[in-house]
Amino acid sequence: MAFKKKDKFNTLLSSIALNVKEGANYFADYKLKNVSDLKIFSETMKDYETKGDSYVHEVIKELNNAFITPIEREDILALAMSLDDVIDGIEHCAALFEMYSITQADDFMLKFVDAIKHCADEIEKSIELLSNKKLQQIREHAIKIKDYESKCDGVLRQSIKHLFSVEKDPVRIIQFKEIYENLEEIADSCQSVANTLETIIMKNA
Repeated sequence: MAFKKKDKFNTLLSSIALNVKEGANYFADYKLKNVSDLKIFSETMKDYETKGDSYVHEVIKELNNAFITPIEREDILALAMSLDDVIDGIEHCAALFEMYSITQADDFMLKFVDAIKHCADEIEKSIELLSNKKLQQIREHAIKIKDYESKCDGVLRQSIKHLFSVEKDPVRIIQFKEIYENLEEIADSCQSVANTLETIIMKNA
């Protein structure tokens, strides 16, 4: 049994997924020109993160009140929490940019961000399929998310190797390495969403 159309959990999960997608798009598309832009960038991402938290609290409240749920309670909660981890990671990364006054993303950061943006698109499509009970079709999107995460693993290795070979400033090395690792963790969070979706497919298809 999957979600009925307009089920409250379906609506909330769709809202969380859309928030992740919109947040990822804003993160990817925002053009940083100077240090003052970083504050706007960071604060706007914080707004997405806060909105995501409010949706998750609503899911928990509804789970506590619901007598019957369309799929297992722990699966709904795991999906909501894994989606929330993605937007939390993106918000944290924006905060790092502001904290370290980095206005210029390098090629490695851009590759990470592009992959994360694509993951967010696949996540949103997957949640839409879940709400329409098209469970088997979710699998192809889960596979794409895992492919993007795998690419990010490669980008992380390349980025750190390049960083240590060209950068002489130890402070800069610490800052950039932290950002690279944070971006890779966001991709890991996207993969966790894919894994949770696959568990739901296995139990309910």
